[in-house]
Amino acid sequence: MTNIFLAGDSTVASCPRNEAPMAGWGQEFQSFFSEDLKVHNFAKGGASTNTFIEIGYLGIILEFIQPNDYLFIQFGHNDQKSFGTQPFTTYQTYLTEYVNGARDKGAIPILITSVHRRNFDEEGRMANTLGDYPKSMMQLAEDLDVQLINLWKKTEKLYQSLGPEGSKQLFTWFSANENPNYPDGIQDNTHFCEHGAKEVGKLVIEGIKELQLPIAQFIKV
Repeated sequence: MTNIFLAGDSTVASCPRNEAPMAGWGQEFQSFFSEDLKVHNFAKGGASTNTFIEIGYLGIILEFIQPNDYLFIQFGHNDQKSFGTQPFTTYQTYLTEYVNGARDKGAIPILITSVHRRNFDEEGRMANTLGDYPKSMMQLAEDLDVQLINLWKKTEKLYQSLGPEGSKQLFTWFSANENPNYPDGIQDNTHFCEHGAKEVGKLVIEGIKELQLPIAQFIKV
């Protein structure tokens, strides 16, 4: 049995039922694979590279991960917060801990750049809200010779193709009284709905195929 462990923030995490249909892409990820591969979603809402380590989640993953398993690593959104990290210093330092931890166990780390927030400028073009974090991760992937899935670029293309209005379907957007979990309505440009989580999951699958990772054999046609 091959395993994928997911380390990330709320855009990857499985959401509780009272937040449905809000979902991170990791919540839907198992559905893309046959039963010969198991997805373990450790992603945590609000986590940054440093707090994920501080609360012990990386330690738990490294306890269970086996040779030839995979560790998918996607952080950035919360690294921008006061408790987080700086792009070209502490962010890279903490990401290196994940990479080295996986490699020490004979597992394969994969870096994944953050998903874009749904943010369009006045001309209807996607605008970056993630500062230098995606660029920093790409640089680190090159420095450490780690394979990378550029989900930042892929989600930009996806949102742009749907436009300012159409892209709302990927996110948790409801009018008042439209959904029982959100009676007052919600306009969330960060967190996906289940449909959006699946669409973003497809982009990760696309990345796996592009990198020709051995786990591509477990992807359902």
